[in-house]
Amino acid sequence: MNSINIIEIAAYTIPSLITGGVAYFLFQSHFKDQQNTRQWLLQKDNQKIALPLRLQAYERMALFMERINPSQLIVRINPVSTDKNDYSNYVIAHIEQEFEHNIAQQIYVSDKCWAVILTAKNAIIQLIRTAAKNEKINNADELRTFIISELLEKNSPSNTALSFIKNEVAELW
Repeated sequence: MNSINIIEIAAYTIPSLITGGVAYFLFQSHFKDQQNTRQWLLQKDNQKIALPLRLQAYERMALFMERINPSQLIVRINPVSTDKNDYSNYVIAHIEQEFEHNIAQQIYVSDKCWAVILTAKNAIIQLIRTAAKNEKINNADELRTFIISELLEKNSPSNTALSFIKNEVAELW
């Protein structure tokens, strides 16, 4: 084999290698683009299904915050006896029951939102327990009055959580 044959072989081989390399990279980019398009379409279809479920969960959590708002709760739940401790336990049991009814909604809301909801629930329970331990309060009616008057002075934890829920829903759009 002489040098002319080697040059001739290289003259045919090099362009075909370059053409093959260019074709390989073009096909790779085309396949990646197709895969990205498929993933985007899948995500879009999942969004159509998931968004209504998430909105429903936020609605349920907003309703939960409204239902455990102490000013609403105290008016809705009448004392079964005059004992303040019985009444406070009864109200707390209602809050816990309402919470357990909505606990599955944590799947659809963000972790931060769920933490705010838990904090609001626990703060309301703590407010009721603290009020029940107050020695100036002698019966269930005085406890009800005290809790409502406490909330006139400051914002309810459920209102704060409700504002957070509203902001988070606004970010979904």
